[in-house]
Amino acid sequence: MFDRRRFLTGAAGIAAMAVPKISFAAPAPTNRRFIFLIQRGAADGLHILAPTGDPAFAAVRSSFMASLEGGAPLGGSFFTLHPALQRVGALYAAKQARFFHATASAYRDRSHFDGQNILETGATRPFAEKSGWMNRLVGQLPDSEARGMALASALPMAMRGPAQIATYAPSDQNAPSDDLMMRISSLYAQDPQLATLWKSALETEELTDGIRQNKRDATALGTLAAQLLLPDDGARVMMIESNGWDMHGAQVGRMNRQLKTLDLMIGALVDGLGPIWADTMLLVATEFGRTVAVNGTQGTDHGTGGLTMLLGGQLAGGGRIDADWPGLNMAALLDGRDLRPTMATEAIIAGALATHFGLDPGRLLPRLYPDQKSIKPLIV
Repeated sequence: MFDRRRFLTGAAGIAAMAVPKISFAAPAPTNRRFIFLIQRGAADGLHILAPTGDPAFAAVRSSFMASLEGGAPLGGSFFTLHPALQRVGALYAAKQARFFHATASAYRDRSHFDGQNILETGATRPFAEKSGWMNRLVGQLPDSEARGMALASALPMAMRGPAQIATYAPSDQNAPSDDLMMRISSLYAQDPQLATLWKSALETEELTDGIRQNKRDATALGTLAAQLLLPDDGARVMMIESNGWDMHGAQVGRMNRQLKTLDLMIGALVDGLGPIWADTMLLVATEFGRTVAVNGTQGTDHGTGGLTMLLGGQLAGGGRIDADWPGLNMAALLDGRDLRPTMATEAIIAGALATHFGLDPGRLLPRLYPDQKSIKPLIV
């Protein structure tokens, strides 16, 4: 039988990993990068990192078991990493990945829009906060480092707020002619506001040259992100949107494709960053998890507890799974259907940023952590 004490490096372990001497003075200039990849649609953490050692799992997920064959056994073989995540598994083996299971934000209903809003703002209720925690993060960095960028067609909620954030969406259209670009530059040259914005756009386009036609290619997206983060004057904080995680039907095949895409993107990002990967942290999170039981169309429905991942070149605590595992038997489930969350996603985010950048988590997530004493920063 499963002994849950093996995983008390989770909720209880986080509380024990205080940093009593941490200083939250104005941060000094740093070479560090941070990336938030949001899995929009509520990714199924029970399929990505399956608790195959839980006696209840095989019975409730019998139709998914074959899709996990060949996956890496982790956490004393209690968990199985989906076999599509080959590169992520290699990072875990190299102690450059750390998984947090049975996580959830403060949100307990099952609306994508509300759940994503709370995840991106750090508020305790939907649309209560007007700025995102990533914008607040950029606002706390030294002026020389305060450069944020979203790889998205519109500015995500996590990036909205007073700090200036750039957006870039790769285009699959033909590039404009040099003559047209010169004419626009001349047109904007005398405008003090547009000239600066146009110059910034041209510099970004130059960094991404050659990736224009590969808008939907996962490797190209990872390479693009690396190219925007790598220069000394490039982005230091980035958000990447990943869609397609809402799998109400035919989940086995769809999950395999989604995870292969994610794995390729992460691999290209790591390779593209090269030595800078050692100073980079990548957070992968979703708005909530999925139901434990499989539905009639071989998918899963909106749930609660899910999976949060941290990856980085020098990730303290890497090669570890943090989970105060609640169990999957019917009596243990939330509302008789969902994985019961035992760890706050916001605590993982705030603690990770506090230690990665030396920032006060109370200023990043003030709704949940109004002062320094109310959170014990997570050592990552």
